[in-house]
Amino acid sequence: MKHKIFLPLLAMAVVTIFSCKRSYTEGGTILDPHVNMTTYDYLKTNPLFDTLVLLIDRTNLKDEVNSAGTFFAVSDYSIDNYIKLKKQDLATKLNDENLVYTFDSLDYQVLKDSLRAYLFKDRILNADQNTAGRLFKANDGELRLVNLVPDYSYTNDIFTQAPMILYLNKMIANSPGETIPTDSTGIGGLQDDQLLKTRCQTSGIITTTGVLHVLANQHTWTYFQNQYN
Repeated sequence: MKHKIFLPLLAMAVVTIFSCKRSYTEGGTILDPHVNMTTYDYLKTNPLFDTLVLLIDRTNLKDEVNSAGTFFAVSDYSIDNYIKLKKQDLATKLNDENLVYTFDSLDYQVLKDSLRAYLFKDRILNADQNTAGRLFKANDGELRLVNLVPDYSYTNDIFTQAPMILYLNKMIANSPGETIPTDSTGIGGLQDDQLLKTRCQTSGIITTTGVLHVLANQHTWTYFQNQYN
């Protein structure tokens, strides 16, 4: 698995454009969030997604990725996090500290819905979101809460207002009988421990087929073992 710690300049610029909800100029030109390629092809051009593209290919989800209104893409690091935790979990269950478990050990057909959990028919744009959050149905059939969170670490002489960072949240029930909202009515009553939170390190890339957001490298794909990221 090849790991790179950079994103293309365009992608990083998009964070500034959409997180701050203002025009951003460099050299007198307003940076454009549009890329003239499909979502799949864009991912394929970026070394940060080498393993993700391989996963898309092996699950035969290329067409579904390109037909999705929005894809919250996981980086290779996120998939690697999952594989490491999966290996630890299986090694404990099988009492085999020498267990070999790699990307090739994955059951790709079983994990199709795990990838679909990050695909949405809706076009989810930063400008349409708020701090309270909105619910969207992922292609695996589950609801996800999407919201904006102010990041006060950016406030300084340049940014007088905290930029709003896009978050994707998996809602969970932590105890028997605890309910999860099925519409906007119950969003206000959600507790922090009912949300598995993941921030977007890049958001608002507009491809020719949909909207692309990139989740933080620290996120564990599939939210395995309820990792709070």
